[in-house]
Amino acid sequence: MTARSSLRRGVTLLEILVAIGILAMVASLVYGALDGMSRARRSLDSSSERFHQGRSALARMSREIQSAFLSLHRPLQQQGIQVSQTVFTGKDGGRFDRLDFTSFSHRRLGFGAHESDQNEVSYFLSPDPSTGNNDLARRESAFIDMNPDKGGSVLVLAYDAQMLDFQFLDPLSHEWTDNWDSKGLGQMERLPSHVRIELLLNRAGNGEPLRFLTKVPITLRAPLAFGLPL
Repeated sequence: MTARSSLRRGVTLLEILVAIGILAMVASLVYGALDGMSRARRSLDSSSERFHQGRSALARMSREIQSAFLSLHRPLQQQGIQVSQTVFTGKDGGRFDRLDFTSFSHRRLGFGAHESDQNEVSYFLSPDPSTGNNDLARRESAFIDMNPDKGGSVLVLAYDAQMLDFQFLDPLSHEWTDNWDSKGLGQMERLPSHVRIELLLNRAGNGEPLRFLTKVPITLRAPLAFGLPL
C-alpha cells in the first residue's frame, strides 16, 4: 500500500507540473497575441491620424488656393501712398517651398468683426523649437496690406513634414514652373491656371513618408478691374 500510494502521489505531482507548464505556455501565447494586437492597433491609430492630418491640410490648401485673386485697384491714403496690394508669389526652396497670396477664403468668426472674405494666406515649413522637426504652417491676415508675407496669425496644419512642393501651370505657355511672381516680368498681374501641391509627412517611427499630391484649379485667373477703364 505504501508503494502504491507513493506512485499515485508521484503521478499526481507530475500531472500537476504538466498542467502548470501547459497553462504557462497558453498564457504566454495569449499575452503575445494580445500584445501584438495592441501594438498593431497603436500603429494603425497613428497612421490613421497622420493620413487624416495630411488629407485635411491638403483639403484646406486646395480650398483657399482655388479662391486666390488679384485686383488692379490700388487703394491710396490721403497722402497718395498705396496701402494694399494683391499678390500671388510662389518661391522654390527645394524641399521647402513657400506660397504667399491673397484670396476670398477668410471666414469671419467674431460677431461684429470688421472683416470681409478677403485675406492674405501663406504656406511654408516652419521648424518646431521643441522637437527640431519641420511643421506645415499656415499664416493668415484678415487685412490685406503692403506686406503679403507678414502679419496675422500662424497655425500648424500638419506636424513633422519632410517636404512641401508647389508647381504652377502657366496658362499661356502650358508649362509647369517652380516659381511664380504676379509682380514680376512675364507673370505680371497673372495667376496660374493650376497649382500642384505635394506634401510629405513622416510616419511615427520608421517607414517611408506619407505622400499627398493634388492639383488645384484657380477660378479667377484674370485680375479684378471693376470701374477701371480697359
